[in-house]
Amino acid sequence: MAQELKFQNKNILVTGGAGFIGSHLCEQLLRDGHRVICVDNLSTGDASNINALLQNTNFRFIRLDINQPFDLESHGELAAFKLPFQGIQQIYHLACPTSIKNFDQFKIQTLLSNSLGNHHVLELAKKYRARVLLASSSVVYGERADKTALVQETDMGVVNHLTPRACYDEGKRFSETMFETYRQVHGLDIRIARIFRTYGPRMPLFDGQLIPDFVLNALDGSDLVMNGGLDFSTSLAFVTDVIDGITRIMGAPEYPGPVNLGSDVNLKLVDVAQMIIDMTESSSKIVEGESFAFLSELALPRIDRAKELGWFPLVRLEDGLRRTVEYMKANRLLLTNV
Repeated sequence: MAQELKFQNKNILVTGGAGFIGSHLCEQLLRDGHRVICVDNLSTGDASNINALLQNTNFRFIRLDINQPFDLESHGELAAFKLPFQGIQQIYHLACPTSIKNFDQFKIQTLLSNSLGNHHVLELAKKYRARVLLASSSVVYGERADKTALVQETDMGVVNHLTPRACYDEGKRFSETMFETYRQVHGLDIRIARIFRTYGPRMPLFDGQLIPDFVLNALDGSDLVMNGGLDFSTSLAFVTDVIDGITRIMGAPEYPGPVNLGSDVNLKLVDVAQMIIDMTESSSKIVEGESFAFLSELALPRIDRAKELGWFPLVRLEDGLRRTVEYMKANRLLLTNV
């Protein structure tokens, strides 16, 4: 049997790499010394998230839609990565539209990303025998049935496949099925990360994501709008913790099955909003807002399996919010004039 080639500096593909989580992941992989190929169609990602990376000789950005067939070796800008010889060692598959206020606009893209897009990425992984990680979601467990219960990876959620948001929720369940089927049929080395609500710098503004809009409105002294209702509660994990979890799952010697990544602490968003008001010394008030199909109370994770990989969310809420506020202050004019 031919011995598998080992490369100290891996060629790593990140789909959806210009998005909120994807851009932070690209940064970390570059810090770890790897060569990173970032692909994104910029439907909900933003090129400004990766501007600082473009001068790095180990980074390449290619604007393409994974829902369409693509051949990375046809892109001349990747010549230095020597794909025909080295191939790709790892693929982080994050590409899928995520938008709260504009969810309806991306329904077909979401449907295709969770089917055709997966197929193209999995076939690429099969071609290069790359380890491939799916960024799945807590939505696979369905809406929260109990305020106190935590869900573990062996729990089977209930998802209505005909709701206005089913293309995402049921789509993520089908995505997991696709990845698991490729593992069973082709022996592909897959990983599945079920990511719970995440916050931090580079979250999209004016999209109903709550935290970035809370900060911006607090800085402006305008009302903090509680979309989802004043009783809305959730868990929040800081983005750097989630990146640490994703890379640990990818690097695990054996596939442990899907892994929950998120905080298991339940938070009332009205309390988080008040923390931001206090932190910014703002005169803003908290008011009730709209309800959106893509904004609902989801289950909280049991994270025992992640702990077995040495992972635990380390960033305190106060520290994460402070870092988010500092980012918004430093980039306020740029963020509000895009």
